[in-house]
Amino acid sequence: MFTGLIEEIGSLRRLKRSASGAELVIAAKKVLADIKIGDSVAVSGPCLTVTAFDRDSFTVFVMPETLKRSTLGSLQAGSRVNLERALALGARLGGHMVSGHIDDQVTLRQRSNEGEAIILYFTAPRELLRYLVPKGSVALDGVSLTVISVDENGFSVGLIPHTAGETTIGSLEIGAAVNLEVDLIGKYVEKMLQPRLEQGNKKGEALTLNYLREQGYL
Repeated sequence: MFTGLIEEIGSLRRLKRSASGAELVIAAKKVLADIKIGDSVAVSGPCLTVTAFDRDSFTVFVMPETLKRSTLGSLQAGSRVNLERALALGARLGGHMVSGHIDDQVTLRQRSNEGEAIILYFTAPRELLRYLVPKGSVALDGVSLTVISVDENGFSVGLIPHTAGETTIGSLEIGAAVNLEVDLIGKYVEKMLQPRLEQGNKKGEALTLNYLREQGYL
């Protein structure tokens, strides 16, 4: 489990592909402080397991599903990546609950400034937009951000100067693909309501506020 608060920006030294996936060697500093083999590190979003390390880098293995779902497969030597160690028990949850399991890639379509803030608009698949709500949380390349707006084609987020300067999100260019993880809570709520929704549809009952009250949800 992660918080979406990036500890440092690392640099990809090497990406070695094989039939079973890919091995990444990443240069870092802060996340190496107490690192151990088997530890989890979020690398621009995806949760990866440390398989080796030395004084200035660590190695992780990426399976084919993660390569397909995320942007990790398109990284090149020198690419910058957001790094965060797994949340320690008892630590402050400053961002939001982030699992490190990527739902899909989204594309940056617009970029603008409002005072000192940077506003980014991303297009996203409609099946994922239902999990996004204004003032809700979303993780982009592992960064915990607050959703500003949502429409039928995408959503927008805002970056304060600190976030723009301390993560890779601030330097994104139009057309860039980033890793998206929607809020876990929305998925669980949908899963729990699904049996009731299917039961209601069979009876010709729509999922309305009145229906939820009758079933004891409100």
